[in-house]
Formats: sequence, structure tokens, C-alpha cells
Amino acid sequence: MITAYEQLHDLGIAHSIEVFQSGHLVGGLYGVAIGKAFFGESMFSRVSDASKIALAALAKALNSGQLSLVDCQVENPHLSQMGAINIPRQDFEKLLSNAIKDDRHLLALADVTADKLIPRSRPDWLSTIGGDPAGLLEK
Repeated sequence: MITAYEQLHDLGIAHSIEVFQSGHLVGGLYGVAIGKAFFGESMFSRVSDASKIALAALAKALNSGQLSLVDCQVENPHLSQMGAINIPRQDFEKLLSNAIKDDRHLLALADVTADKLIPRSRPDWLSTIGGDPAGLLEK
């Protein structure tokens, strides 16, 4: 799985938003972008609310037009608290169809809050997938 995500990252398809505090990775999220659609795969936090900062970066990308759709996949209180909503399947399919027509890849999100979000050539989150020995991944 790590190799697959490294390859997708190299192709500009897999993306991560990493949240750092005092130089240490404390949370974030990762997923796959096709056109202007972002499909969230997983979020994690080592400190309270760190993944919410990463989700806020995606919200900013939506508001700025960099993205037109964020698929969170599963409704849960954490995402609902941040404004995620369920939409009817027919509406989702229409939004998805329009979003993937745009062949541009997700733009860098480093400017969202440059002091907290740092782009990486090899994302640190790769060490968190393929197992969760420290119990970092939120379910």
C-alpha cells in the first residue's frame, strides 16, 4: 500500500495535508485527487484537533475553487462537526462528473497556513499507513 501511494504521489494524484507543531508531525489527512474532486482516505491526530486543521485546509480549497468536491466517504460526528453533509447519490454523481472533467491536479495547499502546513517531497504520512502501531489513526 505504501508503494502504491508513493507512486500516486509522484504522479500528483495522492496528496496529504500535514499539520506540524514545533517541527513535529501532529496530524493530518491524505487522499486521492482526480480533477477537482478529493477523496479522503484517512485522517490522524497525535494531538487534539490536528486533523481538523487539515480538514479546514480542504475547506479553504473548496471555498477558493481549487476543489469542487470533497468525498469524506463515511459520515461521522467528527466530519459533521466540521460541516460535512450527506447529499443524495444523484447529486453526488453530478458533482463528481463535473469535478473529474477538470484535468488539473490539486494545487499545493501549503499557502493555507504556511506556519502549520508544509508540503513534502515524500509525505510523512506514508509512515502511518500499512499499520497503526501507535494508535494514531482516527476511525
